[in-house]
Amino acid sequence: MTDFFENEREQTKQAAMPLAARLAPKTLDDFAGQHEVLGEGKMLRRLISADKVTSAVFFGPPGVGKTALARFIARSTKAHVTELNAAAAGVADLKKVLQEAQLRIENNFAEKRTLLILDEIHHFNKTQQDVLLPSVESGQIILIGLTTENPYFYINNALLSRFSVFEFKPLSREDLTKIITRAAKIENFKITDDATDFLITQSNGDARRLLNALELAIVTTPYTGGPKEITLETVKECIQKRHLNYDKKGDEHYDIISAFIKSMRGSDPDATVYWLARMLESGEDPRFIARRIFICAAEDVGLAEPSAVMIAEAAFKSAEVLGMPEVRIPLAEAALYVACAPKSNAAYLAIDAALDEVRNGPRRDVPAHLKSGFKNEGYKYAHDFPNHYVEQEYMPNPKKFYKPTAQGKEKNIKERLETLRKKK
Repeated sequence: MTDFFENEREQTKQAAMPLAARLAPKTLDDFAGQHEVLGEGKMLRRLISADKVTSAVFFGPPGVGKTALARFIARSTKAHVTELNAAAAGVADLKKVLQEAQLRIENNFAEKRTLLILDEIHHFNKTQQDVLLPSVESGQIILIGLTTENPYFYINNALLSRFSVFEFKPLSREDLTKIITRAAKIENFKITDDATDFLITQSNGDARRLLNALELAIVTTPYTGGPKEITLETVKECIQKRHLNYDKKGDEHYDIISAFIKSMRGSDPDATVYWLARMLESGEDPRFIARRIFICAAEDVGLAEPSAVMIAEAAFKSAEVLGMPEVRIPLAEAALYVACAPKSNAAYLAIDAALDEVRNGPRRDVPAHLKSGFKNEGYKYAHDFPNHYVEQEYMPNPKKFYKPTAQGKEKNIKERLETLRKKK
């Protein structure tokens, strides 16, 4: 029997869907970005087109197309599709899916293959992952895991070895512009250039965030006849604070702190203060930042500018008693001082070389004249000699560990030691 209202109900359903869902790609060419995995001739594209997708992990930051691609595969495959969220699913849920998958194979159903889309797979513990392993290994299910975390840290090696791993990158300006253009055609609106630029910049490569803000701008813009015009003022209200990808336990956390440390070491004050600002704006613990500045001052500045350690220590103490926004100032002062200071890692190299000698080199006993007590005959008191220096044995089988550089104040140390050694 013909349902005359089916088309009307479908249109109503579509209108109620979020803009991000309405813009879900209908073909592989609709995808914005991810050319490295979905470009013409790429393996994943060929597998999807042939309906031969194997178990895989899609990982990358939010809003870059992982879920959209998984659901595109679900719509285009002939396999039976099940979706689970690892944050909510338990072992019982997994076993039910696996049992049903086995029944399809045994009963030779038309849809005998089972595709399991598992969102936030990093939430599964080792036991849950072990439940999946035999079914993935045997091909009983095809598993597509989605995660914002690096799978090499969160998925056990046995399971990971059965996956193809595809990394999804943040979307470029060109990619996000393409999405806005598609949205404008579907929703019949115009958007000013400055509003487009603001949306793209503030979304930080996240298409979902961009579309959510854009949808809010569309519905709050009055209709005055013809296409609605989205302005900069409107989008500023709809996306009030820039989204920063920064999970304190994830890759972005370690990447940014690494960039911060390497910028200080590389004497780039502008990059240093930028990465510092990124961490502070993302809610990083100021004490964590202060510890890294302290370490860098000792390891990378060292005796080329000894006061760097004292300034770093002062910043660390400030971080213990001050909160944001005040603590940003001493942290910036210390980080910039370390970045601008002359650099020497001679002290760091010296202690590591000495530790290696202690662990692996010959044993050295303390010379008799250096031992404690009052009977250390033969010891020469340095202050009794010119320049407060006297040559004597301080270590059997002498070996040079500290090699001062000619950087900053360490140059004075280098010159003094060279002068003393020439007098031997």
